Amino acid sequence: MKLKKIGLLLSVAAIALAAAACGNNAGGDAGTSTPPQNNTQEETQKPEEIKAVTIKHELDETTLNVGPEKVMVFDYGVLDALDALEIDVIGLPKSNIPEYLNKYSDEKYADVGTLFEPNFEKIFEMKPDLIIISARQKDLYEEFKAIAPTVYVPLMGNDYMSSFKSNMSILAQIFGIEDKVDEKVSEIETAIKDLNGKVTASGKNALFIMANEGNLSAYGQDSRFGMLYDDFGFIPVDENIDASTHGNKISFEYIVEKNPDYIFVLDRGAVAKTSDNMSAEKLLDNDLMKTTSAYQNGNITYVDPHVWYVATGGINGTLTMVNEVEGSIK
Repeated sequence: MKLKKIGLLLSVAAIALAAAACGNNAGGDAGTSTPPQNNTQEETQKPEEIKAVTIKHELDETTLNVGPEKVMVFDYGVLDALDALEIDVIGLPKSNIPEYLNKYSDEKYADVGTLFEPNFEKIFEMKPDLIIISARQKDLYEEFKAIAPTVYVPLMGNDYMSSFKSNMSILAQIFGIEDKVDEKVSEIETAIKDLNGKVTASGKNALFIMANEGNLSAYGQDSRFGMLYDDFGFIPVDENIDASTHGNKISFEYIVEKNPDYIFVLDRGAVAKTSDNMSAEKLLDNDLMKTTSAYQNGNITYVDPHVWYVATGGINGTLTMVNEVEGSIK
C-alpha cells in the first residue's frame, strides 16, 4: 500500500511541474511577454484572512483552516452530529450506515472503504481538507495524517457526556460554529437533566443487555453503555459487572436472580442483519423471563441498535437515546 501511495505522490508532482511549465509559456510565442496590466483596484483589495485552529486530541495536535469544505468522516456518531449541524461531507465508509443516516448512501458521497479498512488511495485522490476518525481507526492515524489534517474524536461510554461535549467542542472550533453547537448541547443537557430527575425519583434499578447470536451479555456502570446509570440515573442492578468491550456473558438464570426493575436490550443481530440470527425479542420470550418484574410490569425496552451501537455520540442519536429511556419510565 505504501508503494502505491508513493506512486500517487510522484504522479501528482509530475502533473504539477507540467502545469507550471505550461503556465510559463502562456501568453504568446517564445521570446514575447504579455505587458503588465493596470490592476490598481485588485491590488487595493486584500483577500479575506483565513483563520487557522489547532486542535489538541489524544493522538496529536492538528492545525487546519477553520471551516474546511472537503470533510471525510470515519465515525457515524460524528456524521450524525455534522448532519444535525448542517455540515456536509464528501466521503465516508458506506458498508454499515445506520438506517436513520441512509441519505449518505447516495452516490454523491464517496465510499472510502470500511471502518476498519479505509481505502487510502481513494482518500488521497479526493484531497480532503479534514479527516475525522475515532477508536476503530486509532492505529491508522499516521496513514491518515500523511494525506490530510486528521482529528481523533473517541467516545467513552463510561464518561459519556463529558466525552460527547468534548467532541462537540472540537467540531465547534473546527467549523467556527460555537453558538450553534452550544445550543444543541444545551438542549441535550436539559433533556438528560429532566430524565435523570425522573429516574432518580423512581429509585429503580436497571440492567443493560446485548443479545447476539443467541447469547446474552450484560453491561455495567463502567461499560460502553454506562450512560444508562451515570447520566440517565438508574441504579445498577449488579455493581460487579466487569468493564469489557463485549460485556459479561450471562444466562437467563442470572437475570431471574438479579430481577431488575428495568431491562434495556440491544439486538446486535438487527445491525448485522444475519438471516439465521434469532431476534432479541423472540430470544427473551421464554418462561424464565416471564417470572421477572421487568417482564411482568412491561419494563423491557428494545433500544435502537443503530443509535446505541453503531452511531453512538451523535446529536440526534443522543436525543433518541434519552427519548427511548424516558418513554420506558412508568
